[in-house]
Amino acid sequence: MTKRVLVTGGAGFIGSHLCETLLAQGHEVLCVDNFYTGTRSNVGHLLATPNFELMRHDVCLPLYVEVDEIYNLACPASPVHYQFDPVQTTKTSVIGAINMLGLAKRVKAKILQTSTSEVYGDPAVHPQEETYWGNVNPIGPRSCYDEGKRCAETLFFDYRRQHDLGIKVARIFNTYGPRMHPNDGRVVSNFIVQALQGQDITLYGDGNQTRSFCYVDDLVSGLVRLMETGHDVTGPINLGNPGEFTIRQLAETVIDMTGSSSRMVFKALPQDDPKQRKPNLDRAMEVLGWQPTTRLREGLDLTIRYFDRILSSESRKGSGSPAETGRPNDTRQSFVA
Repeated sequence: MTKRVLVTGGAGFIGSHLCETLLAQGHEVLCVDNFYTGTRSNVGHLLATPNFELMRHDVCLPLYVEVDEIYNLACPASPVHYQFDPVQTTKTSVIGAINMLGLAKRVKAKILQTSTSEVYGDPAVHPQEETYWGNVNPIGPRSCYDEGKRCAETLFFDYRRQHDLGIKVARIFNTYGPRMHPNDGRVVSNFIVQALQGQDITLYGDGNQTRSFCYVDDLVSGLVRLMETGHDVTGPINLGNPGEFTIRQLAETVIDMTGSSSRMVFKALPQDDPKQRKPNLDRAMEVLGWQPTTRLREGLDLTIRYFDRILSSESRKGSGSPAETGRPNDTRQSFVA
């Protein structure tokens, strides 16, 4: 059955891939984005698709549309971007959630919140399972994102308890792939860009902190499966890849795959940066029948090819674009009090 689906943050890295998948399934897709970190180029190839509509809008303002399902992805997700305007980051998570939940309640739509593994903070439990309440600093430089997402989860479950709303909450672990912002501060994009440009590869701490890396196509399939579940399934459900690698191992792999002459340099670990991150996927496998299938080197190869094209294109255009400066596309209207 064809559905009309709203994807907020739909011009972003994950959102654009989700829009593609939903269109391929035959749905009508309304992509909403304020282009703070998302870009029109991420969805430019979809504009001629009859079932696709692109709307510039900030979720901090109410939205009045008629839809059957809502995927709420709107929020800057990398430290460089969410710390650029931390007050707005919190507003996007909290006020944006309130507005999208209000819309879902009015039109009786199912709504999925893309939460994050950051709700676990610097975890004292490893691997992280959904019953773990987390170890988050509520007043640190990362808390605008961590606590904003935690509050959004609270709102989703309160709407469920108070209004019996059909909610879904996914906790996304590190995701990578084509259309990542070249200078978004995330470890995969950082390492690939530095290696391709022959720059020093920057590691923080001793490089022995661990992460798990999920390719974007796997992640999107998990989101869609979660949305397709019945009213009784709410989550939260971890979505990620359980393969655990040290940051040093990732750097070595990227250097090897790019054939780069880059060397590794070490800097102080940022405040509240988690030492370990790995999802327990038991619930995803049991409830969704889902697990990732893309191996790290396979996903990295596709991602490296993408960045190689982007950097070559930017080099031909010259400097000064957001992709080169690493600043967000600061074209949104400011709602900071």
